[in-house]
Amino acid sequence: MAQKKNSKTHNKRDGRPAPVEHKNGKRAEAGPGAADGGPRFSMFTWLVVVALLGVWSSVAVFYFDIVDYDRVLARAQEFRMNFSEVLQGKLAAYDTDGDGDFDVEDAKVLLEKTSKPEVETPTQRAPELEKDGPAAEETSVPGSQDVESEIQAAVPLPPLDDSHFVPDDPTEPGQRYGQYQNQNQNQARSCQVLISLFVPEEEPGSIDTTGVLVEESQPEETEGESGRYQTSSKLSAEAEGEEPPKAEPEPEPQTGSTQPTESRQEADGAAEKAAEEQKEKAKKKKPKLLNKIDKSIKSEIDAAEKLRRKGNLDMALKAFDSLVQQHPLSPRARYGKAQVQDDLAEKLRSNDLLQSAINTYREAAELPDVTSDLLRAALKRRAERQQFLGRMRGSLATLQKLVDIFPDDVGLRNDLGVAHLLLGDNKGAKKVYEEVLAVAPSNGFAKVHYGFILKAENKIAESIPYLREGLESGEPGTDDGRFYFHLGDALQRVGDDSAYQWYERGHQRGHFASVWQRSLYNVEGLKAQPWWTPQETGYTDLVRMLERNWKTIRDEALAVMDRSRGRFIPEEENLREKGEWGQYTLWQQGKRVGNACQGVPKTCALMERFPEATGCKRGQIKFSVMQPGTHVWPHTGPTNCRLRMHLGLVIPAPGCRIRCTNQTREWEEGRVLIFDDSFEHEVWQEADSYRLIFIVDVWHPELSQYQRQTLSPI
Repeated sequence: MAQKKNSKTHNKRDGRPAPVEHKNGKRAEAGPGAADGGPRFSMFTWLVVVALLGVWSSVAVFYFDIVDYDRVLARAQEFRMNFSEVLQGKLAAYDTDGDGDFDVEDAKVLLEKTSKPEVETPTQRAPELEKDGPAAEETSVPGSQDVESEIQAAVPLPPLDDSHFVPDDPTEPGQRYGQYQNQNQNQARSCQVLISLFVPEEEPGSIDTTGVLVEESQPEETEGESGRYQTSSKLSAEAEGEEPPKAEPEPEPQTGSTQPTESRQEADGAAEKAAEEQKEKAKKKKPKLLNKIDKSIKSEIDAAEKLRRKGNLDMALKAFDSLVQQHPLSPRARYGKAQVQDDLAEKLRSNDLLQSAINTYREAAELPDVTSDLLRAALKRRAERQQFLGRMRGSLATLQKLVDIFPDDVGLRNDLGVAHLLLGDNKGAKKVYEEVLAVAPSNGFAKVHYGFILKAENKIAESIPYLREGLESGEPGTDDGRFYFHLGDALQRVGDDSAYQWYERGHQRGHFASVWQRSLYNVEGLKAQPWWTPQETGYTDLVRMLERNWKTIRDEALAVMDRSRGRFIPEEENLREKGEWGQYTLWQQGKRVGNACQGVPKTCALMERFPEATGCKRGQIKFSVMQPGTHVWPHTGPTNCRLRMHLGLVIPAPGCRIRCTNQTREWEEGRVLIFDDSFEHEVWQEADSYRLIFIVDVWHPELSQYQRQTLSPI
């Protein structure tokens, strides 16, 4: 009726008579004969109009998204709307699902009530926290699925050049343990971007020629055709979130037995089945994160958590800050604040924010009445973030505290062993894994790590069963290229040809580019072949210079050997079966080594003209002297990003030879041999006197200038 009145008034103000609706549907102007000048609409007509407007409004709201429910809720949070007080007032009647908060579902029901003639009883749903699930609630890094994930090992990827977000302590001793990096491949894939921001580069002086599993993120694709020699490794593509290229398999030299047997295939299937069963069990167990205080403010916690999951981090931090101030004894509110700080640290690349998150995780764990699940989650996350900052000792202390609180948790003990390995404390790690195997003798994770430690102690035969059984278990954290690498290497050293079956399995699992090429710091798509000619490399000027000046280089090396044999340091990478092998290094990781060039100034002056060698951060320039009776085990270099040149200086004949894959060659004085040391190679020195060569590593010619500048040193 109010609408009729307004319409009438409006018409009078215009000075025009209101239109009149006749029974035959025709309209006419109201004349003097109309009662009081009013319209001749019936009450029934108005009811029909109002009903139709209501129906179409409802359709527009729900089908054309006129109402942005998320924005409404965010606006309510922005003005710090106190949900508990609201629920006690007018909106309490609209908490249709009984979950303690007025959310999107309640808003929809409210709109339905206003638009539908009949009131429908809303169906009850589970509380919001249970709906989203514990994994969703505990996510703090985009792409990560569970805060209870395995602790990330420090992976030596460089920080971004345009970022101030760099590790606090790059000289931490833990970085020296070059052979133990990235203990969980699956977790590394989910957090690769974050790792590249937080983790320090390897400490200068740490060279690992046996290789380490690292999934290298690619700055850009290599220009030009990669041809039929492209590697088949899929690690880099997965790190970038892309499908690996489906190229035809590269024709490779065959060795004894390289195909897995049927029993091996069955073992693979059983291992995968066991892993799936363990994942299902983990999903069924939901952590209990709320104590009594947390439950009383559950709706406020849920609202703040929704903001965090949607990426509205500034508002989420304000919301959790407010909750912490109002409820200082709420562990869940403080844990949520730590998660937001963690997310912001990644987004802004801020060490300060990351340290704040580490401190807040600790505060949450130290509050009274904290649930055991939240205590575990907070401390594990704290240990992980400490590792990202390079604070290995702090991470070790946090994990030790966790083990003290939960002494029966085998998984936590395994994580503690990893922390010891990252510090280079093999003895401490060995003790931890012995304790684990004493109570859980079939634990595959402990077995592969224990076998790894035994092999590092040169207990080759003893390490084999632990490495093999650990890999066959298929448990999370065991499917790692490093373990395939060392099991195959151990089998080779005891003369067991089944080594190549394990290399093949590692290749099939995506850890190796091929059975022969087993480097683990790789850039995908680079031309891969064991032997190269100078013309193929494009470094003909460098080869020509070396061969023209080989006598000058030789004489300086001999003078250093005569004056001080101490400059030639014995090989310390456990690559020799027997004999003596010394090295005198001039450049390492793209930098000069101390005052080494003072002993051979002419050689260094010649090399300075070739940045493809002196600037190769993944290589070395050095003299190598090998005494008679020396044998170097078959091995591979750590990366496919370099090629290795050998200039013969003093070559006794016969008896000195080198094998790369299935081709064996001999050095010649004054001539350069070029090969890719990411392929398996082996050396014999069976002559009557020493052999002296000059080794020059150069960047792989297909790497772009940008890649050469941004790849991490090795």
